[in-house]
Formats: sequence, structure tokens, C-alpha cells
Amino acid sequence: MKIIENAEFGGERPLFASHHLRLINVTIHAGESALKECSDIKAERCRFEGKYPFWHVNGFHISDCLFTEGARAALWYSRDLVMNNTQVHAPKMFREMDGVTLRDVNIPDAQETLWRCRNVDIRNVTVKNADYLFMHSENIRISDYRQQGNYSFQYCRNVEIHNAVIDSKDAFWNTENVTVYDSKLTGEYLGWHSKNLTLVNCHISGTQPLCYATGLVMKNCTMDSDADLAFEESVLEADIKGSICSVKNPTSGHIVADEIGQIIIDENIKQPADCVIEERRVSKV
Repeated sequence: MKIIENAEFGGERPLFASHHLRLINVTIHAGESALKECSDIKAERCRFEGKYPFWHVNGFHISDCLFTEGARAALWYSRDLVMNNTQVHAPKMFREMDGVTLRDVNIPDAQETLWRCRNVDIRNVTVKNADYLFMHSENIRISDYRQQGNYSFQYCRNVEIHNAVIDSKDAFWNTENVTVYDSKLTGEYLGWHSKNLTLVNCHISGTQPLCYATGLVMKNCTMDSDADLAFEESVLEADIKGSICSVKNPTSGHIVADEIGQIIIDENIKQPADCVIEERRVSKV
């Protein structure tokens, strides 16, 4: 493997079509497509300032690096990325990729990031300003994750999330086969139009959650006092610990909670309109 150490590059495609290359303490200045059409690349303690540095790359490992704001859209159309202990300050990262592993990564400007990606494995990652994160992506596993940003995970499929704090209006819209464990989900209109969304040991905050959902399952979850008008036109099985502020027009299934503040069933309820809604019976000794 060729090694380039303590060097600087700029301009158009300075390392185009490189293969079996290790970069150590290298700076990529303003320019475009520094490492386009490459394979088997390792970057350690590098700084990326120019646009589109990693496009059409097959197999690369990035560790202890910095992507500045100028390195926007840095990783697109590529395969088999492993990124460790890296700061990503550029938006619109990770598009049309297959095989993305992120460990100990911070992304403070995650707008329009991780679109149409497949086989994503994320652990100990923090993202902020993350509007439209994870659009149309699939086969995703996430743990120890913190997120702030709206409209996340729309149109995603086959997602598993553990130990997350997700602050996101309109999260999980039109998703399919998503399971979330031991997490806090905050934001309005959670999980609308989802299919097979499962929430286990989760806390839900925000108005009108989990409406128009099919195959919704909630196990041992809690709901904040602002999570009102829940479950409209949903087909679900929900076991809620504590209270639900209000339930409106669920279509079918079963809802049980320790306490239900208001049940709204009106002329707009969808057939078969046979959802069982009940408060948990507590045996007294």
C-alpha cells in the first residue's frame, strides 16, 4: 500500500483513480473530487476542505479526520465505508451508498444526510440540524444515538434502533418494518402512515402521534401529557404504562393503559371501528 504523509493537495481531482493508498495527516484544500473513482483508501488524521472528495469509491476507512463546511456532499455513490472518531461539519453527506459503518462520529450539520443508503450500521453517533435525515434508506441498525432535526427516517425500510434520543417532527413517516427499543422520541406527528412500526420501552412526546399506522405495536411504552389525539385511523396493539392524554378514532386492534384521559369516537371513524380501548385492571389485595 502506498503511503502519503504530511502533504497538501488542492484543485481538481489531485488523487483521481488512486488505489491501495494510505493518507496520514494530509490536507485536501479547496477544489473538487480529490479521491474520485478510487478503491482501498485509508485516511488517518486528515482534513478535508474541498467539495466531493470521496465519490465512486470502493472500500475506504476514515479515522480521526475532519470534514469542514466546504467539504459538502463528500461521500456519494460509494461502497464499504468505515468511519471512526471523525468530525463532519459539512451537510449532505452519505448519498446512494451501500455499506456504511459509523462509530464515534459527530455531525453538527446533518441536513439532507444519509439518503438512499443501504446496510448502515451506526453506534455512538450524534447529529444535529438533521432535517430530512435518512430519506429512502434501508437495512439500518443504530445504537447509542442522539439526533435533533425534523422529517427524519421518511420512507425507510428495515430499521432497528436501540438506546436513542430522537427529537424530530414527522419522524418515521411512510416507513416499513421499523423497531425502536429503549428510546425517547420527541416531536409532532410521529410515525404517520407507517407499516409495522414496533416501539418497545419507549417514551413518546408530541401531539397527534402514531396516526394512520398499520401494524403498529407498542410494548411497555409511556406517553407524555402532550401526546394527545393519538392513534387516529391506526390498526394497533398498544400496551401503555401510565396514562394516555387522549385517543381519537383508532380503526382496529387493542389499546390498554393504566389511565386514559379522553376517548374520542365520532362519525369519522373508519371501519371496522372495532378497536378495544380499556384501562388496565389492577388487582387490589
